[in-house]
Amino acid sequence: MSPEAFVEELDAEVQALLRGLEPDATLRPEVEGALNVPNLLKVALKNEIEATEIAARWLVTTDDLQVKLALARQVGDEARHYRLVADRLRALGLDPATIDPLAAGWGPLFRYLDTLSSTVERVAAGQFAREAIAVVKNRQFIEFCERAGDGETAALYRDTIEPDERFHHELGRRLLLRLADGPRAQAAARAACRRTLALAEELQRTALATAGVHHAPGC
Repeated sequence: MSPEAFVEELDAEVQALLRGLEPDATLRPEVEGALNVPNLLKVALKNEIEATEIAARWLVTTDDLQVKLALARQVGDEARHYRLVADRLRALGLDPATIDPLAAGWGPLFRYLDTLSSTVERVAAGQFAREAIAVVKNRQFIEFCERAGDGETAALYRDTIEPDERFHHELGRRLLLRLADGPRAQAAARAACRRTLALAEELQRTALATAGVHHAPGC
């Protein structure tokens, strides 16, 4: 299969599976208990620091210059997102310095991504799949914020954070067109992508079952 045909097929598979991450067709939030913007922004801090860390680890262990530069851009973006979310929490009356987003350790998806050693797997799982997930989750979160009457947080995600995540996903697509150049590379990319999506779906089911959370922003 040509790299172009492979990436188109993989993207169709990703988009089909991502539709399963949507709680319902209209994205109506179901607010239960402490499900509110500040608490969801605390989840965002963890997502952002994990995205920063994994991109940084991969940056220093790849010899591929194009991938290195793409990861450098992502490290900067994700770290900036962390600071923006922290600033927004401060504006909402919470001191981000009192929040340790890694108090419970690295999450399951981060731990899986950290096991990947080949560049094509990392690009497929991290930039291509994980950032596609982030776009969906951010769209849900924007809807949640708007319904909750928090236009400032909605605008932060709509105007700044989500465009960055879309850009990261497109970077992953462009890199895969070069890296997924044969059956072995394509099989590795497909497996990594599928595992990332499966973990994201599993984590969402767990969050919904234990805390009613299904609108936490992505990274």
